[in-house]
Amino acid sequence: MAHEFFKEAAAALADLGIEDEPVQSTGQSSIDERVIAGFEEIQQFAKEHGRAPKHGEDLDIFERIYAVRLDRLRSQPEYHALLTPFDHHNLLGQAGNFVADSLADMDTDELLEQLGLDTSDITELRHVRSSAEKRAAEDIAKRQKCEDFEKFLPLFEQVQQELNAGLRETVRFERKAEIIEGRFYILEGQKLFVATMGTLFQNAQGTKDARLRVIFDNGTESNLLMRSLQKALQQDPTGRRILESSSGPLFTTPNETGDQESGTIYVLRSKSDHPNVVANRDVIHKIGVTGGELTQRLANAKLDPTFLMAEVEVVSTYKLFNINRSRLENLIHRILSPAQLEIVVPDRFGNSVVPREWFLVPLVVIDEIVERIQDNSITNFIYDPSKAQLVLTLSR
Repeated sequence: MAHEFFKEAAAALADLGIEDEPVQSTGQSSIDERVIAGFEEIQQFAKEHGRAPKHGEDLDIFERIYAVRLDRLRSQPEYHALLTPFDHHNLLGQAGNFVADSLADMDTDELLEQLGLDTSDITELRHVRSSAEKRAAEDIAKRQKCEDFEKFLPLFEQVQQELNAGLRETVRFERKAEIIEGRFYILEGQKLFVATMGTLFQNAQGTKDARLRVIFDNGTESNLLMRSLQKALQQDPTGRRILESSSGPLFTTPNETGDQESGTIYVLRSKSDHPNVVANRDVIHKIGVTGGELTQRLANAKLDPTFLMAEVEVVSTYKLFNINRSRLENLIHRILSPAQLEIVVPDRFGNSVVPREWFLVPLVVIDEIVERIQDNSITNFIYDPSKAQLVLTLSR
């Protein structure tokens, strides 16, 4: 009975990722050696904590396992003679934490259930690193320099800008969530991008897996398995998934009954005599969003450095319904950020001001941005000043 239990317990502990270190051969049977090794772990716990391990749902899973193991050993007198030379803390002679007879006839599954563990998913325990999890950690640690990181750096910068602007959010990496090519995640405080995913195959556990190329924001990369990354994200208390940016239902077309007008996108040209403006007037535009009357917004343009201390011409306006104005404006400015106009103007008091809402961009591109906001495809694009057009991002 005792030998049979320890065989089952050893198998259960192996599933838990707890490996008993073998003792040097002293003529004992392999079962006796395993029993001694398990008892020495309990002794080590008692040495470190100054007490025997206890039961309790709020305690560490290792302590709970040691407590069950110790109760079993106390209930098996035939092992006392074997273990007494190792019992430096008189653990066998102490009273058990609960009636040992209640454990005497438990099989492995019942023992694990007593510990509050789900035997159907035993490798996912928070406090226990299974062999699979150890391999996952090793895979994550194996990184090398990303030789073409310049391709991916703009993607990380864009994602950070979108996070700062509230266009993206992060959520805790859900248990059993899938890894998707082209998505961003956060592991141990580092952003990572799943650049490519190889052909799916069935691993030794019978689940689907694939080889990934994962790029980290510190310029390194790793060629690891999808399940390794999944386990690492699950085990990391700060593991996050970065949600895709989405403008949401920015417009409702047509204006249905009950819709509330939320504001206006406006596009302006400046009448400033600043040399840079004069030389590029047809492609220098200010783009903003307002919830009030545009005429009131522009009434004092020549006194406002935001408007380059000059009168302005209204080029285009677009009515908005059911819209978050601030979010929309951040979205537009993020897309056009590569073409932001670098200009300094003095305000009424002679202080230098750097306006941030003016861009070197043709009107036709602005029209396309609004169209893509309407059909919700804008998050797939960024403006390329060298081509003077919107281009697909690498992450899509």
